[in-house]
Amino acid sequence: MLNYLWLGLIVCGVILGLLTGKTEAVTAATFEAAKSSLMSIALPLGAVMALWLGIMRLAEKSGAVERLSSFLRPLLTRLFPEVPADHPAMGAMVMNIAANMLGLGNAATPLGLKAMQGLETLNPRPGTATNAMCTFLAINTSSVQLIPATAVGILAAAGAAHPTSIIGTALVATTCSFITGIVAVKLLQRLPMFALAPVTGPTPLPVATESASESTASVPLSLWKKLLLASYVALFAGTIWHLVAARVTGTSLPISIVQSISVVAIPFLIGFFPLYAALKGISVYEEFIEGAKEGIQVALRIFPYLVAILVAVGVFRAAGGIAILTRLLSPVLDLIGLPPQVLPLVLVRPLSGSAATGLFAEIVKACGPDSYAAQLAGTILGGTETTLYVLAVYFGSVAIRRGRHALAAGLLADAAGVAASLVICRLVFR
Repeated sequence: MLNYLWLGLIVCGVILGLLTGKTEAVTAATFEAAKSSLMSIALPLGAVMALWLGIMRLAEKSGAVERLSSFLRPLLTRLFPEVPADHPAMGAMVMNIAANMLGLGNAATPLGLKAMQGLETLNPRPGTATNAMCTFLAINTSSVQLIPATAVGILAAAGAAHPTSIIGTALVATTCSFITGIVAVKLLQRLPMFALAPVTGPTPLPVATESASESTASVPLSLWKKLLLASYVALFAGTIWHLVAARVTGTSLPISIVQSISVVAIPFLIGFFPLYAALKGISVYEEFIEGAKEGIQVALRIFPYLVAILVAVGVFRAAGGIAILTRLLSPVLDLIGLPPQVLPLVLVRPLSGSAATGLFAEIVKACGPDSYAAQLAGTILGGTETTLYVLAVYFGSVAIRRGRHALAAGLLADAAGVAASLVICRLVFR
């Protein structure tokens, strides 16, 4: 399915460019997309990956990931029956989901790529996505985000009277998107067209994990170490309480709590896992370096996939494809209550996050931060995801060429998020 979509974007973009006289714009967009895929995404992502994979290795070695994953293990074993309950991928998926919920994109992507690498170790068909991979990507392309920080920030900067008013509507939209994504991926995997081919070679064995006697996770902490760790946690808990007290006057208590946790979450994790590993007797510097080495390797693996998807999107948009689709679909917009200004955002959102954010800023500027169009657009931005980008990065990290039903499930989740945004915004803002 991804093959046809990519080919359609490229061919339609080139033909439209010729027909509309925008060949120069198409050429410029092609080279700009190819350049930005390396300079703006792959290289920065590689540096961030090096940091988080180093931290992740410390979390794994110390047993912290195993402890975290044990809380959600009953749910994860139902969602991922093909993955052993004690597999390292389980812990990485737990941390990825938590980071996505808090809107920590810089941490969520490296953790998600780490999870994909773990899932690939169980893949008996290299190059073809497993059911577990498709389910994990459905969760990522429809993950529940508690606070749509980007949309709220743009509304606040534009002087909106109540910039946080879209938090509730976006939460409803992203919840509907999440449920649809999970249901869709489980149903689609049963269709014959997405069936997995029989395994011709030996089935890979699950990655072995250290036994309790050999792992540092089984080493109990002494009293003074527990007190030191508790003091560290208490310090950040006090910081969160202070931030909540400062924010609660301008917003509701639950929202201020989530926002405050989002502010301190990354500094807390960067310090907590090395400290916990050191208290477990692990050589933290050496282990961090070993984990960080994987970061650049992953960036190099995903680079070709980024070039492919970003060039296709850039060509189609530069040729005026999005504008033409907007004009063609405008007669039916009134029937579903979608303002014409918001349609380009709906069409671009699965393709490019930065482009969708730019379109949202343009809507806020043109229609006003308190307009229905701006509130609806903000809800859609917070309730949907850049499906094609996520698939390109995550599948590219493990060289998956046949994504099976992952794209269909992601697009269905996006459609559900847009539909839920229309319904909830009409009820709340009109």
